[in-house]
Amino acid sequence: MPDETLLPWAKRLAALAQTGITYAQSPFDIQRYEEIRAIAANLMARESIHPPASLIELFKTDRGYATPKVDVRGIVFRDEKLLLVREKEDGLWTPPGGWVDVGDAPSRAVEKEIVEESGFTARAVKLIGVYNRDQHVHTPLPFAVFKLHILCQLTGGAATVSDETTEVGFFPRDALPPLSLARVVAYQIERAFEHQAHPEWPADFD
Repeated sequence: MPDETLLPWAKRLAALAQTGITYAQSPFDIQRYEEIRAIAANLMARESIHPPASLIELFKTDRGYATPKVDVRGIVFRDEKLLLVREKEDGLWTPPGGWVDVGDAPSRAVEKEIVEESGFTARAVKLIGVYNRDQHVHTPLPFAVFKLHILCQLTGGAATVSDETTEVGFFPRDALPPLSLARVVAYQIERAFEHQAHPEWPADFD
């Protein structure tokens, strides 16, 4: 299991190093921040299959002031059953979704992910949850992520797999398949069903 104390500190160090490299004027300060980034990579490598050098290269692809990335998940129901897709990467199940691209609104991003990954079309109608990924039992990532779960109304389409998915289905609350913990956890699925039953509820946030 990942070290629940070490990993958040390593992420914080990596974020501080990224911001420092962005704004530092002195080459000596830049060198110090690069050393901090290397320390963060070594700490993360203790909890990862990836060596420090590959983590440093990953950090270098993210520039500017360090902020969380944004992931959207489309919560779509049909006859009290939740739409899930089976990810090719790990063979496990999740609501369709992915990273929000620069220039996309979250509503547009989630509608696009739903049709691309499942073949179904849907309209975003309500934000039901904003989750800090680090506060839930996801498999670890080397950067911070905010997850937006958006309730969407099914409008058409048919089950169709994609380059990223191998199966598509609707599942009842009491017969869910194994979840892709990199993308969604049981608590978030439970909240999705509860929000479906209580449309008057405000969005979750943590």
